[in-house]
Amino acid sequence: MKIRHFTIPVFIPELACPFQCIYCNQKKISGQIKIPEPDEIIQTIEEHLSTIPKKRSFIEFGFFGGNFTGIPIEQQEELLKLIKPYIKNSSISSIRLSTRPDYINRENLKLLKKYDVGTIELGVQSMDDDVLNKTKRGHSSKDVINSARMIKDFNFDLGLQMMIGLPGDTYEKSIYTARQIVKLGANNTRIYPTLVIKDTKLEKMYNQGKYTPLSLEETIKWSKKLLLIFEEANVKVIRMGLHPSENLLSGDDLVAGPFHKSFRELVLTEIWNGILKHLMKKEKAKRIRIFVSPKEFNYAIGYDSKNKNMLLENFEFVIFQQDQNLDGRKFTYWIE
Repeated sequence: MKIRHFTIPVFIPELACPFQCIYCNQKKISGQIKIPEPDEIIQTIEEHLSTIPKKRSFIEFGFFGGNFTGIPIEQQEELLKLIKPYIKNSSISSIRLSTRPDYINRENLKLLKKYDVGTIELGVQSMDDDVLNKTKRGHSSKDVINSARMIKDFNFDLGLQMMIGLPGDTYEKSIYTARQIVKLGANNTRIYPTLVIKDTKLEKMYNQGKYTPLSLEETIKWSKKLLLIFEEANVKVIRMGLHPSENLLSGDDLVAGPFHKSFRELVLTEIWNGILKHLMKKEKAKRIRIFVSPKEFNYAIGYDSKNKNMLLENFEFVIFQQDQNLDGRKFTYWIE
């Protein structure tokens, strides 16, 4: 039976982050305004563990946000020590953390290895230096390359996060970034469309007419291509689209940009739309029955039944059925 993967997240907003990127207001994005105290972290762990099934589960703890390896190394160790007892009693299997590409060094990596960190995610955002400069990232693509190689040399799993639609970004540049992420040996990635959040420099640029975010349609098109690149290279896409706070969901902190709470489903719907489109060329018939794997069932039908409605332009009846013998995006069909 398949192992289920769970992550217990703790968010560290802007801790030790030396730059204020033009798009960034992590307090708005996460809904969190302070660094959790040790007892809060322990409480978070205990609450999550009480709800996670123990059998056939891989449980990891995650320090997200900010710049973990930019914290004084003594403080890093204090935070990591909180998780150590759970590693020892096998309640938690591993730790993952996110940090900046320009805050990786051998001393830090030795400490992280000592405390059972398994995955290090770097906020790459783009491998185009012009985009990095325009977004005030404070690091270069060379920093990403050097850090990624060092992380792989220490046998950590490597995560490389990217953003699309930043100032200066293009469809071609986003594809280049994805291919570089593959080339650097990333085990996993995240794809974040750029949103204009309140109280950021990007909001000022937007209000001054100096920045235009991608439309939702453009973002889906870009992300579809990126997802297929990563899938072909066996790089796991952990997330597509920002994980929102309630303020983002309500629109209170979102000024503009391609936000959708079901963004990944929209992208997968579009992939299936391209797969099923050729069925429209079939001779007009009364009924079509399409068999897909259970995991792909909803995406094949499409968000808001987009793909089913497309096929209904050609067939009087469109029936989707699950087939346990199919995997991935393989499908079979018959027409009557």
